[in-house]
Formats: sequence, C-alpha cells, structure tokens
Amino acid sequence: MQRLEVDTDLTGIQLGICQIAFGDSYTYVQGTHGYPNYSFIGDQLNYAYDAHTLLTDKIVQNQTGTSAGGPNWVEFLTGCGLKEGLTSPISCTKQLWDFAFAGAGVSAEFIPLHHAYTISLVNQITQFTTYAHDVLTSPSPKGSPIVDPSATLTALWIGINDINDSATNTSIASFPDFYTTLLSRTFSSLQPLISLGYKNYIILNLPPLHRTPSNQARALRNETPTPTATQVEQFNSALSTQALHFREKNPETNVLVFNAHAILSHILDFPQQYGILNTTDFCPGYDQPDIGTAYGEYGCPTPLDTYFWYNSGHVTSAVHGILAEGLERTLMGWRG
Repeated sequence: MQRLEVDTDLTGIQLGICQIAFGDSYTYVQGTHGYPNYSFIGDQLNYAYDAHTLLTDKIVQNQTGTSAGGPNWVEFLTGCGLKEGLTSPISCTKQLWDFAFAGAGVSAEFIPLHHAYTISLVNQITQFTTYAHDVLTSPSPKGSPIVDPSATLTALWIGINDINDSATNTSIASFPDFYTTLLSRTFSSLQPLISLGYKNYIILNLPPLHRTPSNQARALRNETPTPTATQVEQFNSALSTQALHFREKNPETNVLVFNAHAILSHILDFPQQYGILNTTDFCPGYDQPDIGTAYGEYGCPTPLDTYFWYNSGHVTSAVHGILAEGLERTLMGWRG
C-alpha cells in the first residue's frame, strides 16, 4: 500500500477511537436526519443543524442505507452501524460520524453539482466545522467530550464523480494538470480541520473505474472506456503527490494514502480467492426488496455477495468488507 508516515511512534495515539468521514457515495451512510439515499445529515438546501439534530441522528442499516446494498467500508472498519436497523454513533465502541454525500465531487468550481441539494467535499468540511465540531468536542453530560480530535481518524474518499464527469471534457487541455489542481483544492479544504486539532488522516485513491461493467462492455466493442486506465492512473499519481505536499506543509499531521485501487484490482484479477464469482456485470434486480433470497427470479445465478459490482458504478457490500480488512491491516501497522 502507498503510505505517507511521520517520523514519530504512533503507539498510544489510539487511532480509530472515533472516525469522521467525508466523500461521496462510496462512503456515505444513510441517517435518520439525512437526505434519503444521499446523506447521514442535511443537504445543501438544509445546510444548518443544531446539536439535538446531530446527537439524535442514527445510522440506518438496510438495503438502501449505503450504495452497496449493505454495510460499506467505514462501517466495517469501525464496526459502527453494521447491524440491521438504527444505530446511534454515540453507542459504538468506535464511533462513526459520516458526513459524506452521495454524488459529491470536490467542489462546484470543477464539476457541476449533481443536484441542487448535493453537498460537495469542500462544503461537507465547512458544514462539519460550522455545526458539528463544537457539539462533538464540548463536554458531554458524563464530563468528557464525545470526540477527541487527537484520537480521531479522519477518512476521505473522493474523486469518483470528478473523474467520471470530466473524463470526456474536451475543454480540459491537460488531465494531469486538472487532477493536480483538483487535488490541491481537496487537501487545502482539510486545513480548517488541522487548526481544530484533527491530525490523523487516511485518504483512499480511486478504484479501477475503467473496469466498471459499462467500461468492460465498451472494451469488448473496441470503444474507449470513460474514464480510461491512464486517467485513473494520472489521478492517483496526483493524489499521492498532493498528499506529500500536504504532509510537508503540515508536519504535525499523520497521513496515509491507502491504495484501494490495488486491492480492488487484485479482487477483479483473482476473484475466486475472495469468493467472488462475477466481475463483469451486476445483478439486474440488485435494488429489489427480496433480492437477498429471490435473486434467481431476477436472472442472477448466485447471491449478491458473490458479485464484485453492485450496480453500474458501485461495488457490493462484500467487496467493501474485503477492502476494509485490507485497510485495517494497514492501519494496525501504521499505528506503530
């Protein structure tokens, strides 16, 4: 895995007592106070919230509670929200406060919002620092704050919508330069978090998006995937470079770039090692309420957890679980 590590021993920092997450549909979890199928809390048109709304919000775990048909990587990593039904982050041993918004890009400076209610990454972080940070770090009725920034792991996975929406944009003269500018803005958006004491960051790079079912079909027709493998590689290279610059600018931070691309590519290349039987398409009935037991009625020969792709652009919960296992192993080594 690609790593950026500090010179100091991280033993004792207790990374992972709490996790705060930002990003897009690969990371979002549904909340009882969130926009349906898009967020844990709020949206761009209902941007502000108070302490009561945040602290009574619960993670919804059901078929539509993530983009994967079940728990996603941040839920697997923390163990928070895995059970069917409702879970308060406060009740979890490792709390998960997830502010990702499905369909988000880095900023409307670069790609148009998918919807008027979409909260971009930049605005997710602004929303968090404005409305959530003080609530979560103020003394609780038990005396200690809910969140200690020094013991919090900030997780970020972004860029999927940015690269998909810009892949065929002929006005972009240089995609490497565009990705560099985009990712420079990504990391600059984290600066307010550093000033608030959040110093531990994991950033995931892009999945092999050139291998989605639609792109595999394009390849069979000798058509160009969107995005191409080269574009994904250029984006991930720019991500690593900008992460280094961010670390150099903020030497007090701990930064890890996790190579999700490598793990997901390995699953696609050697699926049976992971119990995956289908890597080329997805079950057409993936969104049906009885898909868990009646998958055969929708033309699917095997259950959803044997598929790599949940739908045309997202991976299944089973793949999220494999990814989280790899990340957990990396984090254990990173922690000292």
